[in-house]
Amino acid sequence: MRIAEIYASLQGEGLLAGTPCVFVRASGCNLRCTWCDTPFTSWAPEGDEWSVSRIADRVMASGMRHAVITGGEPLLFEETVELSARLRAAGIHVTVETAGSVLPGTRRVEADLMSISPKLASSAPAAAVPGNWGRRHEAARRRDDVLRTLMHPGRWQLKFVVDSRADLAEAVDWVAALGIDDRDRRRVLMMPQGRSAPELGRTAAWLEAACREHGFRFAPRHHIDWFGHARGT
Repeated sequence: MRIAEIYASLQGEGLLAGTPCVFVRASGCNLRCTWCDTPFTSWAPEGDEWSVSRIADRVMASGMRHAVITGGEPLLFEETVELSARLRAAGIHVTVETAGSVLPGTRRVEADLMSISPKLASSAPAAAVPGNWGRRHEAARRRDDVLRTLMHPGRWQLKFVVDSRADLAEAVDWVAALGIDDRDRRRVLMMPQGRSAPELGRTAAWLEAACREHGFRFAPRHHIDWFGHARGT
């Protein structure tokens, strides 16, 4: 399993924001979001091959009781299934962060929280980008069958990255297509796109009110305020 970095920090997004965690960042992704904030795991993947045992030992040595397996796209790696199971067996709460567009082979990954960030149409790179990534990204980004599989155990959150009102409208339609009822709408989070506090603030100014209107949660990107856009945070 290719690993870009392992580090301790605070969860900056979602239902567990503020929780001390150790982050295991897998390197490699099947998508190429135009605004990707970890290009060293997608556009230009870095890292070394680690065994599941080595990763688990590093996580447990951290002393943290929460671990986040993230990326890149960790569900490209079947080892994520074994890693999550091993950490949970050791009493560590595991969050798996995924775009929800791929499954790890035929095996089901179990997590205490499946944090799914479906990618909206605006995430696609331009058609002229080398590697035909505009078409490849668009073809791969939406897999409602995968989303339903990942959401099935009931321990999930959906985080949509929103940069415009058109993004919000697409997310609203997508939530409806998934059949998410009013009871579960509080598990749907709308997160402003941006890599700096001013960028986030411009979208947050209207998005927070829109979330109240639709019954969603507004999800600030706290780590940008806490640490800035810095690797290893």
